[in-house]
Amino acid sequence: MNRNEIEKKYLWDLSDLYADDAAWETDFKKGKAEIQTIVQYKGRLTESADTLYEALRTEERVSRLLTNLITYAHLKLDENTKGSTYQAMYSRMEAVLAEAGEAGAFFEPELLSADESKIKQLLEDERLKVYGTYFDRLFRKKPHVLDEAMEGVLAQVGELAGTAGSAYEMLLNADMMFEDAVDSNGKTYKLTNASYIPLVMKGDRALRKDAFEKYYKTYEGHVNTIAALMQGEVKQNIFFAKMRKHSSARAAALFSNFIPTSVPDSLIEAVHDNLETFYKYMRLRKRALGVEELHMYDLYTPIVQDLDFEIPYEEACKTVLEMTKVLGSDYQQTIQSAFDSRWIDVYETEGKRSGAYSWGTYDSKPYVLLNHKDDLDSMFTLAHELGHSMHSYLSRKTQPYLYSNYSIFVAEVASTTNEALLNAHLLNTLEDPEKRKYVLNHYLDQFKGTIFRQTMFAEFERDIHAHVEAGGALTAEFMCEHYLALNKKYYGPDVVVDEAIQYEWARIPHFFMNFYVYQYATGFSAAISLADQILKEGDPAVKRYLEFLSSGSSLEPIEVLRRAGADMETEAPVANAMKVFKSVVDELEGLF
Repeated sequence: MNRNEIEKKYLWDLSDLYADDAAWETDFKKGKAEIQTIVQYKGRLTESADTLYEALRTEERVSRLLTNLITYAHLKLDENTKGSTYQAMYSRMEAVLAEAGEAGAFFEPELLSADESKIKQLLEDERLKVYGTYFDRLFRKKPHVLDEAMEGVLAQVGELAGTAGSAYEMLLNADMMFEDAVDSNGKTYKLTNASYIPLVMKGDRALRKDAFEKYYKTYEGHVNTIAALMQGEVKQNIFFAKMRKHSSARAAALFSNFIPTSVPDSLIEAVHDNLETFYKYMRLRKRALGVEELHMYDLYTPIVQDLDFEIPYEEACKTVLEMTKVLGSDYQQTIQSAFDSRWIDVYETEGKRSGAYSWGTYDSKPYVLLNHKDDLDSMFTLAHELGHSMHSYLSRKTQPYLYSNYSIFVAEVASTTNEALLNAHLLNTLEDPEKRKYVLNHYLDQFKGTIFRQTMFAEFERDIHAHVEAGGALTAEFMCEHYLALNKKYYGPDVVVDEAIQYEWARIPHFFMNFYVYQYATGFSAAISLADQILKEGDPAVKRYLEFLSSGSSLEPIEVLRRAGADMETEAPVANAMKVFKSVVDELEGLF
């Protein structure tokens, strides 16, 4: 479907950012000129409270402008990744951001080289008090910030650092083509990155098998190219970690969020300790599907077959809106605004980026990109992405620009809390026993995809970085063999781990996001706990949760979650999630 065939109400409205490309071009010229206003403060940052305040405000103003520019270019590019106009705009902005990084490279080194007592004295100025947390965090980074010359070099290298990820995205979204999948009656289905999961959710096993094999056959044909891109990504992560004197790429990635490496390691260990319960779910799935062998292409299809559970987009919106009632009228009214004010780009169109996300700026709507199918999974995706958007909306509404962006460690909590609340809402309102079984199955598959699967991804990401840091090479053969072995460990003896699944790592874009994936699992665990508190405690838990959504980065992520009711420095949230998973497995097993 072409974009011009979609009704306007299903397309996001980017006018909060720019009315049109001409307005963007005007600000682009302004942005390039504004970069140079930062340089006037070089060597002068601590000469007075006035100068320091003006410099910090200038840096924020330029950052805000450039963020609007790059976001608009990226959102427009994602509407059609084949379009050269927005490819060029995005590329130009990458160059400008590198130029800005170089121009401001003196900023942190100069502040860090200053007498800390002098900085504290300057911060006594009323206008600068808001920067207290900023400076606390800055001085924590002191051992990892280089001199001005080296910071300038790293800023220039930064323009090249995203090349592997950008090339990977273009390969997946614009260049990669798949052979049509065929069902048991000979009917063909268009196979794309966006349609793959819906196809392997179908009840027709022949279609699932054909889609699985053709999908990964295509990745097999590109696996050496993707392996080279992955090696480039991993090496640049290691390069920046070494340059900044961190012990490893993973330690560097977790440092900015104040997360010790023990947190993801504990997650992996906790999931390993509960694999037997996961194996029990696989046995239940095998029995419920009535198959002699449970294959990898059988893991997404609902175990309640031949169930008419079509959910049109408007119905999904209505259900999500009803679900948010437990979070209060203000929250619910803002969700209604998301639908009415066109935060959301709904349907798949030719060239559109696959998947779903929430993204915006301090000055814009928190936009949502979807590739909506009229099914239960798409409704959960809608709830998930609106959770992200509400987190962004409330943080930006409450916090100054300086602290408006929340840590990636908590980034998946609001989205997954929405999913948990939606699941509870459905189980409270659905009367059809088959639909209830379907929702219970869907809930288990959320655990499968978000805790077990993302933890497996985290283990893979940890291992491939450690392999390179130990002097190894990331060949396609190494990654395929290791990924296949992990699948066998995680899915257990009752699943036939088809050889083609060894290429799955090549389709996971989050491996180009530098130790992001483990946070899906920790975030899911926290969300299960917070949703449970909201449903059981009511207003006190809702108040804590809304304060969490409004905190941005004003506090450290561990502390933000602790105040909300989930202490991630303990085993309690993950252990609780595993207990819930076991109880749902037992409940569903009793229905078969």
